[in-house]
Formats: sequence, structure tokens, C-alpha cells
Amino acid sequence: MPGFPRWGLVPHRQAFNQTRQLYLATNLAVAQTHWSRLRGLLGTSEGDFGNGCGLWIRPCRGVHTLAMQFPIDVLYLDHAGTVVHVEHSLQPWRFSPVRLQAASVLELPSHTLARTGTALGDRIEIVMKMKETS
Repeated sequence: MPGFPRWGLVPHRQAFNQTRQLYLATNLAVAQTHWSRLRGLLGTSEGDFGNGCGLWIRPCRGVHTLAMQFPIDVLYLDHAGTVVHVEHSLQPWRFSPVRLQAASVLELPSHTLARTGTALGDRIEIVMKMKETS
């Protein structure tokens, strides 16, 4: 992942689907400032945002893919981490719907949700990444 994440965001977290008992992202960056939320994945290539990558945007109730060059999967999470809306393969130059019940959004590589079976009502936990020991 040489090009991800951009803008100084560091993937210190992981997204774990507690309902299905599997990881959605093991290299999860967090965008929680106005500027980092606005930029999101802009400037990231599809090759740099492969399986295991993710961007957690908080607070957030909707996203866009303006100026992006690849589709993404989008999970809307409420304050408890429950999936309240799903967008499969949101294409470039699109706006996703705004969901008022969402507290944050998780952007993942396209087809992650289908591959993992992630669905409405699933419980997603954002956890700190375990440090590797040598």
C-alpha cells in the first residue's frame, strides 16, 4: 500500500464485523477533521486502495465520489456501529444518499461487502490495530 493513505492519515485501526466474525479492513485510516473528511480518498488510486484498506469518516451522513477514478463500497453506521445503509460499488462522480440516522461512514474497496456478506443490521466494531512484535 505505498500510496494509501493520503494526506497524512495513518491506518491505526481495523474494522471488524462482529455479526459475521470477520475483518472488513485491517488498514483503516480515520478522517475526522473537516479537511480530511472533505478530501477522503481523493488522489488515491484503485491499486493503492486494495483489499484490507478502508477509510472511516466521522462524523458523516453521506459521501461523494467526485473526481475519484474507481468505485467503492460504503457502509453507514449509527452511533452503536450498526449498519443502517449500504452502497455497493458506488461509481465515480456520484453522490450517495444522506442518512440522518448515520453517525459515520466506512469506505471500503469495491466488492468487499458482497465478498464478506455484510448487510443491514450487522454490528461493526472499529478497533485499534495491534502492534506487530518482532
